[in-house]
Amino acid sequence: MKTTINKPQTLLEFLKEQYPDSPRTRIKKLLQSGSIRVNNIPTTLHSFALKPGDSVNFGTRIGIATKSGLPFTVLYEDQYLIAIDKPAGIATSSIDGSTNVQSVVSEFLKSLSKGTVRTYVVHRLDKEVSGVLILSKSEAIMDSIKDKWDETEKHYFALVEGIPEKQEGTVRSWLIEDDAMKMRSVPEKPGAKYAITHYKTIRHLVNNALLDVKTETGRKNQIRAHLSDIGCPIVGDRKYGASTDFIRRVRLHACSISFPHPVTGEIITVESPMPTGFLSLKAADENYK
Repeated sequence: MKTTINKPQTLLEFLKEQYPDSPRTRIKKLLQSGSIRVNNIPTTLHSFALKPGDSVNFGTRIGIATKSGLPFTVLYEDQYLIAIDKPAGIATSSIDGSTNVQSVVSEFLKSLSKGTVRTYVVHRLDKEVSGVLILSKSEAIMDSIKDKWDETEKHYFALVEGIPEKQEGTVRSWLIEDDAMKMRSVPEKPGAKYAITHYKTIRHLVNNALLDVKTETGRKNQIRAHLSDIGCPIVGDRKYGASTDFIRRVRLHACSISFPHPVTGEIITVESPMPTGFLSLKAADENYK
């Protein structure tokens, strides 16, 4: 996990804030292990002077969900929020009682905290999409994060069919949901919402391209609709024009999200690695719905 420093302090002072329940000797051992990086450089000096703008990479903070055996990988947790690595194929939340991430995490937290903690949805990932998902542990924290959501930076890996005409570019359009519950680009009209998606090609794979996608807005199915608009639907995304030759998982993964912490104001960056097999495309159906 990476945090951007917002005030002058020593490295030891910073780490004590991140691990408030750990004794000073344990934090020093963590430093001596060489696993702490300041501006991507391993740093072991506990008195190292941090200044605003420096980035510090360190391990996941341990919280009650991290210790509980939660069925999702915990990428970050503190007393205010939790970020998990959402698998593809499960909804963020639901109103019909079907299995979803929020209810599973909330039940775990309520059980471990004797009913004092539950989760609230800060943002959503489509059922088909995997990656970083943030949940808050109170309604007030949820509102605080949403109030500054325009300061959030979100990146996705997208494996698309074909090669974009431009190496990088921006797609802007008004999106509206049709009767088939599919988002489509339309001229400005009542009910349509403006959406902005940036993409950059980071790798070519024969007939496919791996893109780094950054969103400025958070509209429903925004990335899926916009990449389809430029003639490069996401692999496996049959709803938005991908090949129907084989059933594949949708190759869209939320790989990084940076946001100001709702209490400390520090910029928190949570990352999720690319899933195993994400770039592998075999001539056969995948075990995915």
